[in-house]
Amino acid sequence: MSSSKTPLRWGVIGPGRISRRFGKALSQTDTGHLYAAAASSDASRAQAFVDEFGGGKAYGSYQALLDDPEVDAVYIGNLHTQHAEWSIKAARAGKHILCEKPASLNYGEIMAVIDEVEQAGVFYMEAFMYRCHSQTARVIEWIRAGEIGEVQHMRASFCFDAGPNQESRLMANALGGGGILDVGCYPISMLRRMAGAARGKDFLDPGELKGIGHLDPDTGVDGWASVLMKFEGGIVAEALSGVRLNAGKGLTIIGTKGAIEVENPWGCDGNICLKRRNQDPVQEKGDSSRELMVYEVEVATRCIAAGETQAPEMSWADTLGNMKTLDRWREELNFLYEQEQPANLSIVHGGTLKRGSAIPTASLPGIAKPVSRLVMGHAMQRKLPEVARLWDHYFEQGGNTFDEGTIYRGRSARKTAVGQWLKHRGLREECILIEKGAHTPWCQPNLMEDELAVAMEGQQTDYFDLYMMHRDNPEVPVGEFVDVMTGMQAKGHIHAYGFSNWSMERTDEAVAYAKEKGLTPPICLSNQFSMARLVNPIWAGCITSATPEFKAWHTEHNFALLPWSSQAKGFFSTRSAPDKLDDKLLVDGFYSDDNFERKKRCLELAEKKGIAPTTLALAYVLCQPFPTFPLIGPSNPGETRQSIDALNVEITPDEMAWLNLEA
Repeated sequence: MSSSKTPLRWGVIGPGRISRRFGKALSQTDTGHLYAAAASSDASRAQAFVDEFGGGKAYGSYQALLDDPEVDAVYIGNLHTQHAEWSIKAARAGKHILCEKPASLNYGEIMAVIDEVEQAGVFYMEAFMYRCHSQTARVIEWIRAGEIGEVQHMRASFCFDAGPNQESRLMANALGGGGILDVGCYPISMLRRMAGAARGKDFLDPGELKGIGHLDPDTGVDGWASVLMKFEGGIVAEALSGVRLNAGKGLTIIGTKGAIEVENPWGCDGNICLKRRNQDPVQEKGDSSRELMVYEVEVATRCIAAGETQAPEMSWADTLGNMKTLDRWREELNFLYEQEQPANLSIVHGGTLKRGSAIPTASLPGIAKPVSRLVMGHAMQRKLPEVARLWDHYFEQGGNTFDEGTIYRGRSARKTAVGQWLKHRGLREECILIEKGAHTPWCQPNLMEDELAVAMEGQQTDYFDLYMMHRDNPEVPVGEFVDVMTGMQAKGHIHAYGFSNWSMERTDEAVAYAKEKGLTPPICLSNQFSMARLVNPIWAGCITSATPEFKAWHTEHNFALLPWSSQAKGFFSTRSAPDKLDDKLLVDGFYSDDNFERKKRCLELAEKKGIAPTTLALAYVLCQPFPTFPLIGPSNPGETRQSIDALNVEITPDEMAWLNLEA
């Protein structure tokens, strides 16, 4: 690799039109030079590209370029649908990355990319050229200086009419076509950036969002679309995009004392005008003396030379937020790409899924497959294109156990995300699928089998590895429930059963009844359990196993626990503090003087061990003297990795007593 004092050796992936602008930019700066280019299958195209910009190596495959140890950094300028895959492959090859916008097809893909670049320790930036130009910095300066007062409303547009050619990339569903992804990413990124500037932050994500648009009847992609957003502080913003709409480009920011108008916010070569009440307008002209891409090249070079992995001009969090907002916009239009359909959802890194071993397994009676010590919790309302990437990563780390429940999907037979993932990944027989049913008010023996049939239809499976009643109904003799569940076992619809939110007394009754009748007993409980005491039930009917009596019972009977809310809803993170009262469930469930003392001790011991407090909180659950399989709810692969870290943490008996406030 070149040193920080020598120009970066750039490789270009995808020698198309936008990459030629990048090649021109390299010729206008002394911070780097074109070292190589690669086409997907035709080395002659790569050769023509390097010849155009002064020579260099030409490769007929992207991977061949990445395998070249002399390449320091890559510019990824191929199709939208390929950005995530080749960003990941570049990161794994140890290359710094400047990726053309949009960074990926959707949030799930960019979530996977950011995890990979973070693990690789390489620089990564989504290439929004305007973010690196002085014109954008000038607009931000005016906003932060209060030149137009409090920002109230903003408008941004990026539109052009590419014509009716449905064979073009811009209108091709399979190539990530449409206005929202191709050019809508610009106004969304700008409005988020300016909303942040108005509130003293780097960027903001919208709280409310309403979108509308026109989908091409033949290809299904958006020809033109608009979105209305509301940000913190009452800022309202609207964005307009289109690839079949001759509406031009522009940015207007309106405040209580004036307005800012930007003629060409994306090319940065037009006029910007500051209009203040009762004052003469201030007009400035954007600098167009150099190719616009020069600025992002120099930002990347500066960061790489400083050993930084991301740039403030377009941070990883900013890219994640931008893609999440674009997903929300497309969701408003009910618009999915072909690659986002369950049967077409590829592995984002381009390879095959191979189960790893970072998450160990243990056995549970009645379940033939090994059960991973960390159980993936329910996805709630997250969409398959997003959670599939999270589950792919979990599986590759060794995880194979998924928690589902009829109550989570409204007791309907609609296809679930995890059911579709298991089916289309071909992993049903490698994974454990947990079903929770019989939730109040449907906790009746005569309803359970019909509900299970609906659940199997929704999960696209003919059996569940483990079935758990999600609530108890003390009005019903426990034997009636055991009879129903052992009947489900006899039919092969479930392999084992247990209870969620059941008392130890009723569980003892169930075990005794099963043994007396020669039936299979329950194998586990799924109650709440965490280092923090559950002060009040989070939801009606919730039961905790985190009492001294219940812990002694689990230990005496060696009875397995699959605890939910194993990290106390984030109590041991920065989400909780005596003055943070916005999360009612967290406040009502876990706020108490003794729990804040536990948190204080958790933070102290975590610092001593060099781990995150949330990692220690999960390790506390894993280190109990009885079998535990905590349910986790990571929002990204990084949080999954942090949970995995807890598997390697040891807590001594003295430390455990101290955390329990017993010493």
